[in-house]
Amino acid sequence: MEKNNRTYDGLGFATQAIHYAYAAKDEQGALNPPMHLSSTFTFENAQHGSEMFAGERPGHFYSRISNPTLDILEKRIACLEQAEAALSTASGMGAISATLWTLLQAGDEVLVDETLYGCTYAFMHHGLAKFGVTIKHVDMTDIEAVKKGFNARTKVMYFETPANPNMRLIDIEAVCALAKAAKVISVVDNTYATPLITQPICLGADLVIHSATKYLGGHGDLVAGLVVGGHELIQRIRLEGLKDMTGACMSPFTAMLIMRGLKTLEIRMQRHSQSAYTIARFLEQRSEVKWVSYPGLESHPQQRLANKQMRYFGGMIAFELHGGSAEGIAFMDALNLVQRAVSLGDAETLIQHPASMTHSAYTEEERAHHGISESLLRLSVGLECEADITEDLLQAFDAIKGSRVA
Repeated sequence: MEKNNRTYDGLGFATQAIHYAYAAKDEQGALNPPMHLSSTFTFENAQHGSEMFAGERPGHFYSRISNPTLDILEKRIACLEQAEAALSTASGMGAISATLWTLLQAGDEVLVDETLYGCTYAFMHHGLAKFGVTIKHVDMTDIEAVKKGFNARTKVMYFETPANPNMRLIDIEAVCALAKAAKVISVVDNTYATPLITQPICLGADLVIHSATKYLGGHGDLVAGLVVGGHELIQRIRLEGLKDMTGACMSPFTAMLIMRGLKTLEIRMQRHSQSAYTIARFLEQRSEVKWVSYPGLESHPQQRLANKQMRYFGGMIAFELHGGSAEGIAFMDALNLVQRAVSLGDAETLIQHPASMTHSAYTEEERAHHGISESLLRLSVGLECEADITEDLLQAFDAIKGSRVA
């Protein structure tokens, strides 16, 4: 499925991902933006420095706050998300923590979906909660539950779609409209989808979070985060959450790697999505597989919503085997081409067991409550040939079948 991929100024997504916010003629003809490897920046005179610190004059004075290389990346990702501004951080968790530390204080409440990435869940329940912030989970696939979830203390609504690891989808437009009516800031983790597939700002979200470690970087060689949204909110997060609270600033070298990744984001996501659809269908047909969750499948209970808010269906698949967690682990261990590793969005196909890995911060009871089965496997489909990935999955199925017989 392919839909409109035009950005807000009329040029195509891939064109903007390659060119936006940089002109070679301004940098002695250098095709790629230069890296500004400087921690500090000089002032013409004392008055110049005073004006910059007061926010009365634009420019850069310290790389924990801003840097010319990071500035290009931030403008580019804001363009791709159709947002006013963006902020780069040292990791996805750096983006999440800098954002929420800025927006919340003791006595406030955060309304969150039932399913969250394990470290996000841990930050909220073991971090924010320790300082007097209430974390309230609701099933955000139920619009009435979301509507009833807001109260006078609710300051932020936070969710992922598709959700990590079980691929639940949230109707961004519907729930963000409710948040706006309640004067609550909506934050959407768009890591799984990327701005090519879904643009939450266009659907009413206030802020969008990315772990740029994943698809935006795309090669498993960096750790980074991004936040996009309106100028005022982004500036608050820059000067409070990033500058004074977390210090989680991105390095210029990392920004360069992400901009390199953005140049191929469109063609990579198309390939990830095409291969994931083929492999999801293959898994669905296997007798060993209990269920498969992939938004592009007709069997996905929210496929209509997927068609409404996703241009493609992404590279992530959740599935479970009839033999439970023991058989799932045996299946993982029998794979050869597919690598056992956390993270996602790399050129390599990766598989992991959320209950014992990425979502181990939950207790077993919490995982059961939040829809994360002990038997769930998460597959990040890479860029290898579809036939080779399928062949490796097939031989792993044969291996566990053989062990049953033995």
